[in-house]
Amino acid sequence: MHSIAPGSLLGILGGGQLGRMFCIEARRMGYRTLVWTGGLEAPAVVVADESIEEPFDSSSALEAFVSKAVVATVEFENIPRETLEAVAARIPLHPSPNAVAICQHREREKAFLKSRGIPCAPFAVVASAAELEVAMEAIDVPAVLKTAAFGYDGKGQLKLTGGEDPVEVWREFATDRAVLEAFIPFELELSVMVARSANGSVLAYDPAENRHRHHILDVSIVPARVPLSVAEEAKRIACRVAEELDYQGIMGVEFFLLADGSLLVNEMAPRPHNSGHHTLDACATSQFEQQVRATCGLPPGSARLLSPVVMLNLLGDMWPSEETQPDWSDLFADGAALLHLYGKARAVGRRKMGHANFLAADVENALVRAEKIKADLLGVSHP
Repeated sequence: MHSIAPGSLLGILGGGQLGRMFCIEARRMGYRTLVWTGGLEAPAVVVADESIEEPFDSSSALEAFVSKAVVATVEFENIPRETLEAVAARIPLHPSPNAVAICQHREREKAFLKSRGIPCAPFAVVASAAELEVAMEAIDVPAVLKTAAFGYDGKGQLKLTGGEDPVEVWREFATDRAVLEAFIPFELELSVMVARSANGSVLAYDPAENRHRHHILDVSIVPARVPLSVAEEAKRIACRVAEELDYQGIMGVEFFLLADGSLLVNEMAPRPHNSGHHTLDACATSQFEQQVRATCGLPPGSARLLSPVVMLNLLGDMWPSEETQPDWSDLFADGAALLHLYGKARAVGRRKMGHANFLAADVENALVRAEKIKADLLGVSHP
């Protein structure tokens, strides 16, 4: 494809924080942006040049979107496949509807990995209580039952430890199809952001070491504290995933690292990823600039890590109330911590409200500072 020059209008399906950061990077590079929100809360709207605040099944919204944007991308994967295909029939869409459809659906995702010989946890697809009973015998417990579609941040999952009644479990899980996956006793979780361009050139960022809190990403530590051989293997597998998908864009590949040093792919995200937010401040090219580049047919930028970094997720439970900001004084006083807020109106539950990147000469120093700020924001004691 011919590259798309700055000044052009780029379309984004979805208007959340990932779309917001995409718009900011696109504007810095001279592009204009059009956000189609799908009718959802959309913090990206305030930084986009234009917006369409209608559902994804609106024919008038579709017509307005494809008549204005010269190319499009996605900022989250849970967009109806029919909408993706309708957009792609009129203007270029990167990544492709097929790539997004595989990543948005656990059954298709696992089948893809298995068919390509990419290591992942043993699994079985189930569509009834009887099939669940057979799968529980085949997979053995402990195992995790996951909805086939629309699950993230630990949602749509149930751990089975043995002795459960398949009929009762299936009734309570209340879904048509699910994936039963072996529970993996991993050492730690890693993720790799990988960018692939229109001509097939592919590059991977240094792996992030991820810790979670309440099933939501808490901190990402970069570079991950793993042997170089493990880091290189994670990057190799992530690049292979992108190549097998014939992917164009930025994507996140999540891994389990086992005790023997081997890696299993856990999930794929066809978009920028929470664990890649450190790239905004600590890498030569951010994951959002890579998305702009790939969407516009430009070559990828350098993924070089400029500084060790720890990314701290800022969740809603750090806010004193739904509409009261935390006191950011200590974070600003840190001197090498960079705050990114997403412009969301209300801090409800554990919503992702923002993140902070802590730069340092080594990750241990950055981690200590990040944990101190987190403890202060949560109002808990810090050792």
